[in-house]
Amino acid sequence: MEIPTIVIPPIQKIKTVEIPLPIADVPYYIPMVVPPSDLRDEKGVKPKATETETPPAPRLNIPPLPPIPIPSTEVLVTTSIAAVTAVAATTFTQPIIENIKKKLQKFLQGKINKWKENRQKKRKKDS
Repeated sequence: MEIPTIVIPPIQKIKTVEIPLPIADVPYYIPMVVPPSDLRDEKGVKPKATETETPPAPRLNIPPLPPIPIPSTEVLVTTSIAAVTAVAATTFTQPIIENIKKKLQKFLQGKINKWKENRQKKRKKDS
């Protein structure tokens, strides 16, 4: 009696794909150093003299009125930009809103008229 045999083919090397490990650039910040709360000057050290006076605000002088203080440049620029933006937004959106309003009124009026007609037809049937 003959023993069956299996012929196994030779092993073939399978090519694999190498995937590199991911690298992340993690942000970092320079830590902020907070001085201790009991920090004091050394003996004999004098503090530097700094100018703490702020220049007086400019004023608008109109003879019959008292002097009027003028706000700083930052305030004037901010308020001017806000005013221009508000006017521009209103100018550009007003025609669009008016158009929507007219169409909505026409639509609602049509629905009201149809409801009135149906109500009148219903009354005539009932009488």
